[in-house]
This record gives sequence, structure tokens and C-alpha cells, in this order.
Amino acid sequence: MEIKPPLPPFTLETAKAKIQAAEDAWNTRNPDRVALAYTEDSEWRNRNEFLKGRDEIREFLKRKWAKELDYRLRKELWCFMDNRIAVRFEYEYHDQDGNWYRAYGNENWEFAENGLMMRRFASINDLAIQESDRKFRWERN
Repeated sequence: MEIKPPLPPFTLETAKAKIQAAEDAWNTRNPDRVALAYTEDSEWRNRNEFLKGRDEIREFLKRKWAKELDYRLRKELWCFMDNRIAVRFEYEYHDQDGNWYRAYGNENWEFAENGLMMRRFASINDLAIQESDRKFRWERN
């Protein structure tokens, strides 16, 4: 059985560690790595898309990062209980035309006993920004 610590039930410390691990993984923009954090039959709602399973998640992430270039994400704990965590996040990216955006949102996560995420529900809004308004700057990979 796959195990992805920290495991539920979460404490303040382990919930924050789970969120940091997710932020770190998503910032790699590696769909194969990110997909491993989810159960084989994980259910997602991301904006207006409904996904089921790692294969759909992986394909979604490939599409996402092909159009959301130089993506950079920050997540923070909103609340947690037992095997659930609520997260507030924001990320920045630009499109192929060089237009920059900041996306804001909330995610509700539910985890299996082995620490893999079995459900993720994300509500996200985009805001067009000027490159000079960016918050998240980093070295290019």
C-alpha cells in the first residue's frame, strides 16, 4: 500500500507539513510527481472541470502547465479536522502572449488513511496583473 506522510488525523503541525509538501510539489510543475499524491480513484473539481483518477489528474496538470507558464504557487492553512484540510492559495503565471495573472482560491482536501488525497475541490478566480505587480519572483528552472 502506498503511504504519503504525514497521515491523518492531522495536528496543526502535520496539516502545515502536508500543505508545504503540496506547495513544493506543485511548484515543480511535474505532473507525474504531483499525481502521486492522490489516490488512484481520487475525485477532483477544479473550476468547472470534474476529474476522476490519477490519469485524468496527470493529463489535466499537463494541460494546465502548458498554458500557465512560469507558474508559482503559495498555499496556507485555513483550517483542518481529522482527515480534512482547507487551504487558501494564490498563484501567478503568464500566458504565451506574456500576459500575467494572479489566481486566488480555496481548496477542500480529504485524505485516505494512507495520506493520499482522495478528494480535492478547488474554487479559483483569476485576476489580470501587470508583470510589475507580481508578488512571487523566483529563479527560472
